[in-house]
Amino acid sequence: MNKIAYLENHLELTYSPMDYLNYTKEHEGACILVDVRNAPPHLKKEKIQGAIEIPLNELGERVQELPKDKMIVVYCWDTWCNMGKKASLLLLKEGYDVKELLGGIASWNIMKLPVEAL
Repeated sequence: MNKIAYLENHLELTYSPMDYLNYTKEHEGACILVDVRNAPPHLKKEKIQGAIEIPLNELGERVQELPKDKMIVVYCWDTWCNMGKKASLLLLKEGYDVKELLGGIASWNIMKLPVEAL
């Protein structure tokens, strides 16, 4: 794969927080935001407002809860976390339209975007 193809693929499969917000403003109801973080409750105290929780370790068993007629946007902890990529791969193999939210909840929090307590 050449450098241009790599970057095109990366952009096709990801959203920055601002990309996500802009897309959902223009296409209300077109996306389902999914928190795929695996963590005990004392570590996972909040989620992005409106996200549903399906931890990566449960996603294979619960994939049928997600509609195939909407884009699924997954997120995890941060740039160092690969749970979003693992979830994206699983969902792509199941025939879903998927994007990963870059930077996970950490980038969302840095931008002071809405979250809700768990």
